[in-house]
Amino acid sequence: MRHLTYKILLHKEPEGQYTVTVPALPGCVTFGENVDHAIQMAREAIELYIEELQARGEDVPDDSTILEYSLNLTA
Repeated sequence: MRHLTYKILLHKEPEGQYTVTVPALPGCVTFGENVDHAIQMAREAIELYIEELQARGEDVPDDSTILEYSLNLTA
């Protein structure tokens, strides 16, 4: 079994909860009551996503094709 690392994006919602997406895994989205819970839920969502891919015999993508960059803009 290979070691996989994924970037996750946490977006704070107006209600205070967090939405989590995994850019390398399209459609892998979850929620958490706080940052720690959101990270825990992301781990679970990623594991389930990978299990489903493996059950279908599909390749498991990694994060190697994802580039991270932050843009600074003046509005």
